[in-house]
Amino acid sequence: MRPRRVVTDRRGGRSSSPYDSFNLGGHVGDDPADVTANRERLARELGVPAHSLVWMTQVHGTGVAIVEDADENPVADVDALVTATRGLVLCVLVADCVPVLLADPVAGVVAAVHAGREGVRRGIVPATLAAMRRLGSRPGDVEALLGPAVCGADYEVPAAMQAEVARVAPAAAVRTRTGTPGLDLRAGLTELLRGAGVAQVVHDPRCTVEDRFLFSHRRDGVTGRQAGVVWLE
Repeated sequence: MRPRRVVTDRRGGRSSSPYDSFNLGGHVGDDPADVTANRERLARELGVPAHSLVWMTQVHGTGVAIVEDADENPVADVDALVTATRGLVLCVLVADCVPVLLADPVAGVVAAVHAGREGVRRGIVPATLAAMRRLGSRPGDVEALLGPAVCGADYEVPAAMQAEVARVAPAAAVRTRTGTPGLDLRAGLTELLRGAGVAQVVHDPRCTVEDRFLFSHRRDGVTGRQAGVVWLE
């Protein structure tokens, strides 16, 4: 079973401004018909049935769901999906948070994780790796892709908030381009993943705030969502 991972951007869809145009988020105020059309297009581009896409109702928590089929869709109140079922396409929606796509090609286990500031602080990635282990995965066999997200240079936070995250992931504490306290969530996640035994961690270096081809809530306020998707082919 070969794991596949894809990250979308905002181009080529049907949604109108401010969601233009390939918005995949159904919770941001966009026309539901446009979101449905965009999700159907995603399935066509991936070469999978639309009903195989599994979505989450994300809550910035530590809930992880192990899914065996797409009957419950979206999966409510979780921030990570894990499966060992071939053909299920796990989807995470983001517009500044980090889409973390995990794959163990040895055990045949994949996961899609929504990792924002609260998720990093509260331990969503360790919780996901624990769920993967329950399906036979080993951290040393896991490959991680950290998708586009707000970069540390543009993610200014209060010093107390930075300190809360740094207690869990010290590498996340950085200075912004203006010298104020900031967070580099991908650096913090890399530290956590490698500390858990994951040897291969790859970054998509794009910053959602700086790249106009990506949705960014921090930059635009009302906006759409791109997706990170992972599945076993």
